[in-house]
Amino acid sequence: MELLFITSTRIGDAVLSTGLLDHLIATETAAGRPVPRVTVAVGAPAAPLFAGVPGLVRVLPIVKRPRAGHWRDLWRATIGTRWDLVVDLRGSAIAWLLRTRHRRVLSRHEDGRHKLYELARTLDLDPPPAPRIWTRPEDHAAALAAFPEGSQPILALAPAANWVGKQWPAERFAELVGRLAGPGGAMAGARVAVIAAPHERPQAEPALAAARAAGLEAPDIIGSLPLLGVQALLERSALFIGNDSGLMHMAAAAGAPTLGLFGPTPDALYGPWGPHAVAVRTPETYDRLAAERPTSPADRCYMTGLATDTVERAAVALLASNRVPFIDGRIGN
Repeated sequence: MELLFITSTRIGDAVLSTGLLDHLIATETAAGRPVPRVTVAVGAPAAPLFAGVPGLVRVLPIVKRPRAGHWRDLWRATIGTRWDLVVDLRGSAIAWLLRTRHRRVLSRHEDGRHKLYELARTLDLDPPPAPRIWTRPEDHAAALAAFPEGSQPILALAPAANWVGKQWPAERFAELVGRLAGPGGAMAGARVAVIAAPHERPQAEPALAAARAAGLEAPDIIGSLPLLGVQALLERSALFIGNDSGLMHMAAAAGAPTLGLFGPTPDALYGPWGPHAVAVRTPETYDRLAAERPTSPADRCYMTGLATDTVERAAVALLASNRVPFIDGRIGN
């Protein structure tokens, strides 16, 4: 089976789409057929996430060009193959321009439920399949080299996001580190992994500094791991806390207990997905904050209403509900 899977540019949206790809691969193998030969077309920022897909033939990064030149590039790269199935989650025309036995194209229609339901309708699935990211031995080796194994659990933090408006203040992440991993905290003595891209260091540095000031193990891994190395680290994490971002969706897909922080984006549509994932938001509703945006400064932070106490309580409850063994500063049974 020759499968062309066309998905999003942003990392978070691309992660949400991976459940459909996993479903297609699993359906073929469950029927006793070979693993599909998979070609993934995806925005360049998210392209590295698909390097471990079973049956992968190639990843085609979509780099936006003027006058829809990126779609012409994709057409030229794919027109020579006779596809068995083209899945287009961009809702573009490309699926109709290629030779294929079957095609499934996203029809955009939000119904108030999570974005995954919209994606899943492309394959007539309900409930939607959970996101899945495939990691390889080399990804785990990279994560271990940057953040070695240890006796204490990992508290993973993602203080940045692609828009300043949805970044919880950096100083509150720093305060939260002390509350959770400091003496008497729910994860007292935990190792702290602060995850961010190189250009996000100013937002991430306060949490890293706070961890080190508290005497916690906190290797500086900012910008040092590839995406699948980050995913391998998230798979080892006892708790992830971060803004609405691609990293948040990666953590949920990794199965880590995931706490997503929301304000000016709708948690009902984009909250972390999975049995170990929850969202906590500002006291202000999404609708209220969205209404304020047209008259607000471009660099306004909409997350100041979310108190550190609120996030700490949500984190402790999430740890307890997932029966993480390292709670209240002691090893459980």
